[in-house]
Amino acid sequence: MVIAHHFNWMLGWGLVLAGFLSGAAIGLSFHREDFLGGYTSFPRRMLRLGHIALIALGLLNVVFSITPFVDPLRSTAAVCFAAGAVLMPLLCFLTAWRSGFRRLFFVPVVTLVTAVTLMLVG
Repeated sequence: MVIAHHFNWMLGWGLVLAGFLSGAAIGLSFHREDFLGGYTSFPRRMLRLGHIALIALGLLNVVFSITPFVDPLRSTAAVCFAAGAVLMPLLCFLTAWRSGFRRLFFVPVVTLVTAVTLMLVG
């Protein structure tokens, strides 16, 4: 039985690190009231969501990496967890830059829902 899934483990911790670093970089300007249009502006909210998604979905990949599995459904789940964890924050950051990217949010949502579904049925 395979216990640790090295790729999801490494990706997960890498995303957590990226979340910490992006939060630190964004935080350099958060003290300014007008930063990206103010506290409630759409771009600023999307940056905050992207930085949190990096950490949360990174940790989800770490948790997944220590779950035992041997069947092909869970191997597919590994790919879906990784894809969703990369695509969700990426789309958050891209949407903060150009709001039209918001139309693509269904892609990481579908990959993450698929991953969880595969875990439950596998």
